[in-house]
Amino acid sequence: MSRETRWQALLELLVERGRLEVETAAETLGVSAATIRRDFDQLAEQQLLVRTRGGAVQHGVSYELPLRYRTTRRAAEKRRISEAVAELVAPGEVVGLTGGTTTTEVARALTARPDLATGSAGSPALTVVTNALNIASELAIRPQFKIVVTGGVARPQSYELTGPLADGVLGQITLDTAILGVDGFDPADGISTRHEEEASVNRLLCERARRVVVATDSTKLGVRAFARICPTEAVDVLVTDAGLSPAAATAFEKAGVEVRRV
Repeated sequence: MSRETRWQALLELLVERGRLEVETAAETLGVSAATIRRDFDQLAEQQLLVRTRGGAVQHGVSYELPLRYRTTRRAAEKRRISEAVAELVAPGEVVGLTGGTTTTEVARALTARPDLATGSAGSPALTVVTNALNIASELAIRPQFKIVVTGGVARPQSYELTGPLADGVLGQITLDTAILGVDGFDPADGISTRHEEEASVNRLLCERARRVVVATDSTKLGVRAFARICPTEAVDVLVTDAGLSPAAATAFEKAGVEVRRV
């Protein structure tokens, strides 16, 4: 097991349990106690956990894994979702992308489409507007894509730019399609995220778009997070995995959302 994989597993165990003892973690991951102690010390230096006598606890009251430690969660589902979402985008569109693991995969799926390999008559194959620094850096090397990055203050957990500087840019543009990753989507309460700063930027992306697509795995459905982005009726398409039950899918469809399970 690589150090990166081991650290991700430790952080996910902390999210689930709130506290971890060295011996318990070592037994769970099949490594030595000395290795876990070093891992805990190094993660504490990055302020990703708080070291205790004999173990570790979550860092702070509100705990969220940085993006780099969430990339392998439900990876197969996210890959299928991202490919299906990418197919919804037409060449030449202006596309808005929020930050997150699923939307990052959507960006990669867009680069793999042969019909988006080049622009036409001096026009870009796609114009991508994003507040996610990692998505912008991956797409910026693609000359056929025009990349527009919002201003704002970067959140280290998600690499997203938030705040009034981002609002200033988004208020001046229009989008064909906004693609959102979310922390929760409930038929009655709409789409939501954990952080109000991200919710504000995501809400403006929705308002500036002709079509709103939510890309999320089924574990986030029927869930409410702290900060609301927009009501369910503002969402046009939901792309998720086959884990969404038929009854739950019907609830979204009754609210006017087209549901695609992949």
